[in-house]
Amino acid sequence: MKRQPTNPLLPPRAPLLPPSARSRTALGLTLAAAAGRFALQVCEDCSATQYPPREACHRCLSARLVWRDTPIGATLLAATRVHISADPYFRAHTPWRIGTVALDCGPSAIAHLHDAVSLGQRVRMALRLDRSGQGVMLALPEHDTPEDKLIREMSCNPDQRRILITDGRTAFGQAMARAFLTAGASQIFVGIADPWKPFPGQSDLPGELVPLDITDTTSVRQLAGSLGGRVDILVNTALHIRPGGITNRPDLITAHAEMEAGFFGPMRLAQAFGPALRARAADGPFGACAWVNILSAHALAADPAFGASSAAHAAGLSLAQSLRAELRPIRVVNALVGPLDDDWHQDIPPPKVAPAALAIAVVRALQDGIEDLAVGDVARDILARWHDNPGQLARELAAS
Repeated sequence: MKRQPTNPLLPPRAPLLPPSARSRTALGLTLAAAAGRFALQVCEDCSATQYPPREACHRCLSARLVWRDTPIGATLLAATRVHISADPYFRAHTPWRIGTVALDCGPSAIAHLHDAVSLGQRVRMALRLDRSGQGVMLALPEHDTPEDKLIREMSCNPDQRRILITDGRTAFGQAMARAFLTAGASQIFVGIADPWKPFPGQSDLPGELVPLDITDTTSVRQLAGSLGGRVDILVNTALHIRPGGITNRPDLITAHAEMEAGFFGPMRLAQAFGPALRARAADGPFGACAWVNILSAHALAADPAFGASSAAHAAGLSLAQSLRAELRPIRVVNALVGPLDDDWHQDIPPPKVAPAALAIAVVRALQDGIEDLAVGDVARDILARWHDNPGQLARELAAS
């Protein structure tokens, strides 16, 4: 699939969203889809798997239903192709394939169908986020096949898209640029603060270097004015994580820098680039699609040894949650990372997150339509403990 140039004289299409109304119970599908899991309700009393989500077990009427990862195998029982729809979103995307599948774990479900699956065929089920940010079921071929219209719509594949990476001075920003180049990005813009000042890795950095300092409102607005309408995926790699608690610092200088990079900088980017990103979300298979934040996993629960940084990233996480509502259908991806393999985490024992590992994880999340991911063993452990008991996690970290 080759990217076709858009006609700047044509009025942009309004971004449309599929129906988004869900019950509180059904949001469990959305949470699973955001993390790249295939999870359904399972009754703790009779072990029956439930679909659609409900308040009581369909077999024994127990209210003890929990969300668990379930087998992804299924068989396609019936299929149809919708050519006419009363819904504005699907009317603009017809023809659209849907069908009924019999899940190996028990229930039957209606799912969106990949073009390559046929009646009676074994399929691989997945939960993905649709353009409204809600979890839906997809029936995919058992083996990997070329991307079709359905997968393109449910993911943010960087292939043939234009990427803006906000900070190319760090090893993490440089690794991100290389990973997107490998993933097939059509154009990569790499932001450089103080472009007159040379830095390690500059000669090998792929993409077009552009002046960008996210701590400077003028710099952000000038860049948005020159290429804001050409960015399909924005990746904020401007990390500023420094060791130090709250009371053992003599002033607020470092804390100000951490808040500038972790909160005010992303807010400047959102104000300058957000409207254009959202307006271009309906530009067909190559439209704007994603906003990526790199955040410390301690945004969930503070590490006292990095107290001010943890607070800055907690503010950044709160900002990202607001952007999910404001930028929809742009997908806001939060990559939570553990200790980074950089100069500021030398006193932290391994495991640490290497630049290439972070970049590959972000690209895969975009390709698979994932919104919430943890990168590295430490981040995965923190996220699992936070899901289990946030208050206990916070106290354990405070006591460590």
